[in-house]
Amino acid sequence: MIALLQRVAWAKVMLGQETVGEIEKGLLVFLGIEKTDREEQVPELMDRLTRLRIFEDAAGKMNRNVRETSGAVLIVSQFTLAADLSRGLRPSFDTAAPPDRAQPIYRLAVETLRNLGIPTATGRFGARMEVSLCNDGPVTFILKG
Repeated sequence: MIALLQRVAWAKVMLGQETVGEIEKGLLVFLGIEKTDREEQVPELMDRLTRLRIFEDAAGKMNRNVRETSGAVLIVSQFTLAADLSRGLRPSFDTAAPPDRAQPIYRLAVETLRNLGIPTATGRFGARMEVSLCNDGPVTFILKG
């Protein structure tokens, strides 16, 4: 699993004119699921994601996590994170999990975040979405699990 994390002042996902997911301060998480990923990996990755000290404290140092800041998470499935760009000019998606394997893992990630007490919004799995955000920093990390 590949999680691209962006610390945001706000973020939202739209399908046409409909807002399907929206948060204020917190993390926008793009989640790419690969063929070799297993559901057993999800709890540890989501727990770690919520404990990462990537929010500033009163001294301006990255020393607080999303839980401590009362932040939220907007999690969006993004199979393109699993692309192989090592050859040629066209991405290969051979390593990406097919939708029937990826969707249960994505749903488990959402459920895990909610069970951890994190306010969690989502995109719509498999849909072509428009994602808008205000990156806070900018601060962006890649977390692999």
